[in-house]
Amino acid sequence: MNYLDIDKLRALSTEQFMAVKPYPFYNEPMLTDAGFADLAQNLPGLEHFAAIMGKERRAGQAPHDRYSLEYTPDMEVPRPWQEFIGELRSDAYRNEIQRLLGARKVEFRFHWHYTPSGADVSPHCDARREHGSHLFYFNPRDQWDPAWGGATLALDDGGRLDYNSAPDYEDFDDIIEFDTLGNASALMLRSDHSWHAVRPINCPEDKLRKVFIVVINPDNLFWKVRDRLIGKTIQRL
Repeated sequence: MNYLDIDKLRALSTEQFMAVKPYPFYNEPMLTDAGFADLAQNLPGLEHFAAIMGKERRAGQAPHDRYSLEYTPDMEVPRPWQEFIGELRSDAYRNEIQRLLGARKVEFRFHWHYTPSGADVSPHCDARREHGSHLFYFNPRDQWDPAWGGATLALDDGGRLDYNSAPDYEDFDDIIEFDTLGNASALMLRSDHSWHAVRPINCPEDKLRKVFIVVINPDNLFWKVRDRLIGKTIQRL
């Protein structure tokens, strides 16, 4: 089975991607229908996750409370996830990501985030060392009520706000809501103005917002050493 619909990335020109405002993003399904169904039915159990709660963030930004699981090559994950991550580590995917993000050489981190009711993601830009990120959402439409929230929001600051700040929603000129239900994904180019967020989730206690994230990093010796020291795992060929 193929999980990743690589032809959708191949069909997206760099010019199209870079022209998107307020910053380049691509919010389209990127998995085959069968691949999405197989992955959604075989997500890692919550018992494998670490609770990341109340963690202090840059410039006084509110914590991003969640359960997190960092992928490592020796991790026992269901077969569909092993195969999907294998596709993400392929030259085919890597080459398209490098082309679209204008990066010469990239490495990947993979992790799952499950977010409970009451939690949110405060407005922020990702770390400067990143080229971008590719989010794959795993809340099937028949299992998640849109009224519960959970959508990723692209925020337009008009180029005004300082990356090292903690703005509120009213500080932005426009808010664009991504489609994050069913077979949805979002590829985002990182900059000092690529603000995004998730409003507080209001779902039943037995539900979780589920997302798998590909963090796209430069192949850089300094960051390799730092990642090893803090326990982050970069995936290489």
